[in-house]
This record gives sequence, structure tokens and C-alpha cells, in this order.
Amino acid sequence: MEVFTRWHSWETARADITASGAPVDLDGLERAFAAALRWHGDQRRPTGAPYAEHLLEALEVLVRGAGVTAPAVLSAAVLHDVVEDTPASLADVEAEFGPEVTELVDWVTKPPAVGPGRQAKRAAKAAYLRRLGEAPREAVLVKLADRASNVQTLDRMAPDFQRRYYAETLTYVVPLAEPEPWFRAWYADWRRHFAHLQ
Repeated sequence: MEVFTRWHSWETARADITASGAPVDLDGLERAFAAALRWHGDQRRPTGAPYAEHLLEALEVLVRGAGVTAPAVLSAAVLHDVVEDTPASLADVEAEFGPEVTELVDWVTKPPAVGPGRQAKRAAKAAYLRRLGEAPREAVLVKLADRASNVQTLDRMAPDFQRRYYAETLTYVVPLAEPEPWFRAWYADWRRHFAHLQ
């Protein structure tokens, strides 16, 4: 299973993209990444790593893995959590990046739970993941890259979380990958790699 953890900084990502010759709007993407850093601040991943690493992993999955170069998709990939996890609003995103990027961010933003407790949170998440089946292809690409970043190192998480996240990914995310040959193959490899969690 290929793992996408090479781009630990924007400088590394930019140099790698430049060397690859991929037709990526690097200046626009750098602007989106700078905004993501500004909004996320010093947030950390559950592993303790800087949150920016997750954004760069999702970007790396799209560019180096799936060969995606569409500017709106790549910008949305680095901005995908700003509305869900920071004080930024969709209006803030639209003011800086326009309606196309904002629509993609909106599709991949999990709405808050209605009511307190774990059950309400899980119900809201399941409804959000089911709704992605109706999302435009570009938003699905962002979600597939986001989840690939999160699950590629699933073995670093607590065992109960691993099993739950594995099952959730099989139920809701793997079907989204079916129309996308690269993602379909990657998730098939991932599924085999973590088959012990079934």
C-alpha cells in the first residue's frame, strides 16, 4: 500500500510538484495553504503532529497519487477542514477563494450534531457520509483524499478507534471510490493491508 507522507512542508510540496511538471496553479495553491495555516493555527492531529501535515497529505494523495490538477479541487483539499474545525465560515472562504472552492468545502464539512451525546454525534456523521453519495465528483475527490490521509496510518490510533474507523471507511467511503480507478485501487490495497480489523 502506497503511503503519502512525503510532503511535511509547503516548500517540499512545491518543489516536488515543480519537479514533476504537473500543470498545477502553484501560486493559487500556496495562497490556499497559507489561509489554511492561518485559520488552523497551532492545531494538532490526534497523533500530536501539526495539523498542516494532514492537509499536505491529502494534497499529496491528489497530486502525486491520483494525478489531480484542478485548481478548485486542490485548494479545497487544503481548506477542507477550516469551516468544521476553525472559526472560519463559508462566507470567509468564499470571500477569499470564490464560490467553486466554497461549494466543495461545504460538501465535505460535517454539520454539528443535533443534540448532546455520542449517539447524536455518530448519527450526524453517518448522515453526512451518506449525503456524500450525492456530492459532485470534485467534492468526492476531496473526501477520498482526506480519508486516505487519515486511514493510511490507521495503525497509529487506539485499537477500538481502528476497528470503528475501518468499518466506517468500508461502509461509506470505499463505495465513493468505485468510479475513480486510482482511488478504487488504492482503497483495495488499503483494505487488504488492514484486513485484520474486520
